[in-house]
Amino acid sequence: MYDMMLILEIFARILLAMVIGGLIGWEREKSNRPAGLRTHMLVTVGSAVVMVIGELSALQYSGVTTIDPTRLGAQVISGIGFLGAGTILRDGLSVRGLTTAASLWAVACLGLAVGGGYYVVAAAGALAILMTLSLFDHLEQNFK
Repeated sequence: MYDMMLILEIFARILLAMVIGGLIGWEREKSNRPAGLRTHMLVTVGSAVVMVIGELSALQYSGVTTIDPTRLGAQVISGIGFLGAGTILRDGLSVRGLTTAASLWAVACLGLAVGGGYYVVAAAGALAILMTLSLFDHLEQNFK
């Protein structure tokens, strides 16, 4: 069913998603946030798998029916909100975990990009997320 190049491409996509999710998860982990390394890796890998499945389904059923490979990805985008909501905690008048929830949503989007083969988009997104979480955190701490 699959040729060797397709199998290698699938593995490359999944592994890249794991690495990207790991980089962002590591930043969250070292900041002692509720969702860290493994959670971010799993979200990124899972969303990449979903996108690969969407593409493979479109290929498998082309000519038989019309399948939109992005429909599965759209379900990831809406479904990740439930996982993110679990990281948000209310403590008196303050709310914690919003940035972690946002980072989970963002790595899900990165996983979809990698799963779709949009490597440059995923790399640029990962860089922007890492800058937002680390560089801007330092700037924010200095201006408080």
